Amino acid sequence: MQWHDLKIPVVDTHADSMLDVVYNRRRLGERSDHGQLDIPRALEGGLTLQCFSCWVEPEYKPERALSRQLEFFDRFWQEVAVNGEHLAVVTDLASLEQVLSSNKLGGIISVEGAEALGTSPGLVRLFHRLGVRLMSLTWNERNALADGAGEDPGGGGLSRAGRAIIAEMEQVGIIVDVSHLSEASFWGVMETKKRPLIASHSNCKTLTPHRRNLSDDQIRAVAKAGGVQGITFVREFLGGTEDINRVIDHMAHALDVVGDSLHLGLGSDFDGVQNPVGGLEDVTCLPRLADQMSHRGFDDATVANILGGNYVRFLRTYWKNPQISHL
Repeated sequence: MQWHDLKIPVVDTHADSMLDVVYNRRRLGERSDHGQLDIPRALEGGLTLQCFSCWVEPEYKPERALSRQLEFFDRFWQEVAVNGEHLAVVTDLASLEQVLSSNKLGGIISVEGAEALGTSPGLVRLFHRLGVRLMSLTWNERNALADGAGEDPGGGGLSRAGRAIIAEMEQVGIIVDVSHLSEASFWGVMETKKRPLIASHSNCKTLTPHRRNLSDDQIRAVAKAGGVQGITFVREFLGGTEDINRVIDHMAHALDVVGDSLHLGLGSDFDGVQNPVGGLEDVTCLPRLADQMSHRGFDDATVANILGGNYVRFLRTYWKNPQISHL
């Protein structure tokens, strides 16, 4: 994004646009009046890198979760084949740098809820081969790996199988995403992890006491782990005015909790909501978000960090010394 005489990389760690593709409602390469994100609008809005979530619907779980998950991966790679002029897959440091120096949109395959794995570390390795680089253990419900946020205040947390899956993810280079975990599962992950992690799309529980938001202690823990919290645009998670200014309220709170601007980013949840917040109706509104952050008193360095600088720094660090040893 070109903003205030700065060239800023813009990174979003969560969008559900692939769901529309899988349902044949639209294609990523075609500008649409439906939904909030496609390649033409992303490039217009200055987006540099998008994590495309592959979320298996509850009706497919658990028996048909793997086949449904593979369908998402297949459709993503079909979109890449058709849109190669404007879309590039990012899987490592080299492909990240190529996207940052190009005019293409970078795409990372992410998984929201790991039910398709069952308890198999071998499938983690296979998912990595298919391009997955970010994965959460759960969506909202409980599975064999952990309890999701929808189980709170349940007593379950991270299972033994969940610990083994995290170890395998870190070994092959799939980033652990702690969004959607129950509090017990979150702290279990923090006790287990060996590498930095992210919360791809989670807001601040102190401002809005929603089960999907993070407490101040959790926000500090993500930062201490070298991670990044992606502020999301979902009305229910925002509370208050449920508009662009409320998004910035959550940003400001997270900044105050951590004490610096190095651990905050964007996790829009575009195409995961039917009613986007006012002022952020689709991805073309991202320059408006930057302007409003500046108007609220964020300096240019903080704006640049939140829009994408922190995630770029995270990925460069994560991929600089990969731990892969048995692919």
